[in-house]
Amino acid sequence: MGASKVKQTTQSSSSSSSQTTIKDKTLSGLGNLIRLLPTGTVFLYQFLSPVLSNNGDCTTTIYKYLTAILVAVCGFSCFFSSFTDSYVGDDKKTHYGIATSKGLWPSADSKNVDLSAYKLRIGDFVHAFFALIVFGVLVLLDQKTVNCFYPMSNSTEETLLKVLPPIVGAISSVVFMVFPNNRHGIGYPSSTDTSQTSKSTSSSST
Repeated sequence: MGASKVKQTTQSSSSSSSQTTIKDKTLSGLGNLIRLLPTGTVFLYQFLSPVLSNNGDCTTTIYKYLTAILVAVCGFSCFFSSFTDSYVGDDKKTHYGIATSKGLWPSADSKNVDLSAYKLRIGDFVHAFFALIVFGVLVLLDQKTVNCFYPMSNSTEETLLKVLPPIVGAISSVVFMVFPNNRHGIGYPSSTDTSQTSKSTSSSST
């Protein structure tokens, strides 16, 4: 009896540890995808999701409405941020604007920057659509949000953890190869941060 109990305990602990390892690896892969989303939006969602979803217990209808509003607002933020960009003006400050067919709007007068170069492109719509997909994956892998609307079994959750991040990661590689993203919009590293990073990298290499 004692040996069988020890064996069962060992098997259960080994299975739980293997599941934890799989989940850790998958979440690390998901972390690479989250980098494609606005940092502030992801933080806001991860911070408010447990509160508004009542940790996945949405027996009260108000929690479902609040969680749905959070998902909708954060999804719109991910979509909208793809159409924003930034530039360093004559005052050496970073300015943000919305990409239009003629350039950034609103934009201050700048003699050193050609704002028409920031006009709307087809790739912006592709990136916006893809940002929604990545955010949708983030929501599907959030157990608290999913349990609020449609509780799923542990096996289904494990399958999603294994399948979704690699598939979306492969698609993202193709998308960004065909439509490279050169924008530094709201919620993303600004043009100043990118230039400073490139300068420090070049100086360290020399």
